[in-house]
Amino acid sequence: VQLVESGGGLVQAGGSLRLSCAASGFSLDADCVAWFRQAPGKEREGVSCERNTDGNTYYADSVKGRFVISVTSPKDAVYLQMNDLTPEDTAVYYCNAQITVHENYWGQGAQVTVAS
Repeated sequence: VQLVESGGGLVQAGGSLRLSCAASGFSLDADCVAWFRQAPGKEREGVSCERNTDGNTYYADSVKGRFVISVTSPKDAVYLQMNDLTPEDTAVYYCNAQITVHENYWGQGAQVTVAS
């Protein structure tokens, strides 16, 4: 049972990347399937989530209009399309699915580096 991420890398400012997160051994039936990020020297912060009940999506103000989250059907993967990247987006990105109080899964992290 795990989340496996892929798709990070180095990109120039203004470029795009797509992060993938595949669920193995369980379905992404979380209230909110989410992406977080942690930049060097900073706390982990929420970037986006898609709510399971109605499919509504939520974004941090810093990425609104540039990032798009999508959960597949069946619910076995989540993507984060990141456009118009800036150096401030440089961070390790983590996918997350909290299925129950005791089942909180994190991906291993994907490094995203945006060069100016």
